[in-house]
Amino acid sequence: MILTRTRFVVVVTLMFLLVLASGWFSLLLGPSDLTFAQVWGVLVDPDAAGPAGDIVLRIRLPRTVLALLVGASLSVSGVVFQALLRNPLADPFVLGVSGGAALGGILALSLGTAAGFGYAAVPPAAFAGALLTTLLLYLIAGVGDRVSSNSLLLTGVVFNAFASAAIVFLASIAGLTEGSQIFIWLIGNLSAARTDVAVWVAVFLFIGLACSGVLARSLNLLVLGDEPAEQLGVPIETHKRILLLATSLMVGAAVSVAGLVGFVGLIIPHLLRLILGPDHRLLIPAAALGGGAFLVICDTVARTMLGGRELPVGAITALVGGPLFLYLLRRHHQRAFAQ
Repeated sequence: MILTRTRFVVVVTLMFLLVLASGWFSLLLGPSDLTFAQVWGVLVDPDAAGPAGDIVLRIRLPRTVLALLVGASLSVSGVVFQALLRNPLADPFVLGVSGGAALGGILALSLGTAAGFGYAAVPPAAFAGALLTTLLLYLIAGVGDRVSSNSLLLTGVVFNAFASAAIVFLASIAGLTEGSQIFIWLIGNLSAARTDVAVWVAVFLFIGLACSGVLARSLNLLVLGDEPAEQLGVPIETHKRILLLATSLMVGAAVSVAGLVGFVGLIIPHLLRLILGPDHRLLIPAAALGGGAFLVICDTVARTMLGGRELPVGAITALVGGPLFLYLLRRHHQRAFAQ
């Protein structure tokens, strides 16, 4: 399907309206439901909002913004990784960057009490783990001046296995309190939303969107294979390294603040590719908006499903994403077989 300016504007506008709708309902719903007028009054005049202002501005709005940023980061990373690896089943966790971020965060959680660190040390430790893992990927998967997709994939699988074993070991030696924190963080959780960490997620999301947006045409050609893309004038190794670094930073930032929220980077790109087609010029902005809206909706469900109790958002994304992905996969195979 040919991408025209009208189609681009229509799709992005519809996705943006979906983000607004999901964000609005996340502000309305919770253990203490608010009315439309209350939320609107808070947003228009925060100083005169009263108790509703504390609920919206201090609790729900930061959490909604963080869910939007994390969902967008994971979804865009999924689009790029699937193009780089030429595998529609790849997700942001496949290269091991999330495993490195998780290992860094778990180290801070399990050893933080003994070392005198609090929970505030988890995001920087997780992000440092993501950076070190990305450096490791470059050192191992890079052969000369080239970055092999197969080597990236195999390195990521091996490192994820190592990180999983290390996390199990750390969880086993941790105390009861640290062990429960590790469990919740591994599933994925947005309850500790903070404005300062959201700013950093937004910065790396902007960098990732800028790089992938500028190189969207290169991604369209990379899907065809390295040789065809190179013959068409794409400096594939340079672009691969830029995209790998930018998306790894996005994943590291997202995991560092939300834990291992699964399926967002797998489901949303796959679903949008079936609906909108494979053109990354449209797929990347649509994935950012769609992934953000999806995680905001899942987090709203996690906050409201059990009344006063709260589920980790990663549990909701897994419950929704698993069956949905199986359905999409079956539909994709049926279409391929029919052709």
